[in-house]
Amino acid sequence: MSGLNNSSVVVTGAGSGIGKAAALRFAEEGAKVLVADLNAETAKDVVAEIQASGGTAVAVTGDLSDAAVVDEVVTTAVQTFGGLDVLVNNAGIMDRMSATADVSDAEWERVIRVNLTAPFLLTRAALPHMLAKGKGAIVNTASEAALRGSAAGTAYTVSKHGIIGLTKSVAVMYRDTGIRSNAIAPGGTMTGLTVDAEMDTHGPKVVAAYARNIGRISEAREQADAIVFLASDAASNITGVVLPVDNGWAAV
Repeated sequence: MSGLNNSSVVVTGAGSGIGKAAALRFAEEGAKVLVADLNAETAKDVVAEIQASGGTAVAVTGDLSDAAVVDEVVTTAVQTFGGLDVLVNNAGIMDRMSATADVSDAEWERVIRVNLTAPFLLTRAALPHMLAKGKGAIVNTASEAALRGSAAGTAYTVSKHGIIGLTKSVAVMYRDTGIRSNAIAPGGTMTGLTVDAEMDTHGPKVVAAYARNIGRISEAREQADAIVFLASDAASNITGVVLPVDNGWAAV
């Protein structure tokens, strides 16, 4: 992919799943990668894998819903790599598939904080550095749940619809500055993301009725390929787009 060699890239949730696959793909393209993850051990392992292949990477660990961790991520990328070219807001958590009447305050606040507020905070922190360079690419991991109401519980669905709003707002606000903002909407993907749900409750039973439309489960690498494309110069005139990577689930 053009334009990524020697670029500075932040990937959140990069210790496993889609984030790890994206970090490795960016490194393959010659990018310098900051691996941000809650789990210090897995983040360290991804950095080691990149370095073993001749790439450049550094890890920052912590909860991205904490503004201090967000500042550390962006500051480390800028100071270590000399700037920030690409931000991939990928880190996220599932809800309990709870229907609206069953969502607790704790479930709502945690899911919204991690899935929506953290990407906002990271984007806000990254933008001044991209504006200073006159270019940048932001790629958010949304979800099939961002396109419909039948793929997850209320909290997760709202958080991912919010990601689409963030993606499009940034695209419009900064379209004339050289900064692009796009999102992928993964369908079913083989990752370590788990769902702690009581399957006999209202929300999970409703969502399960639509699961037959999910289609083939993708590899994390397939999602990563889409992320890297949207971040690259190959997508230089693409901004404000939500790209389903879902084996046609969005078309059903």
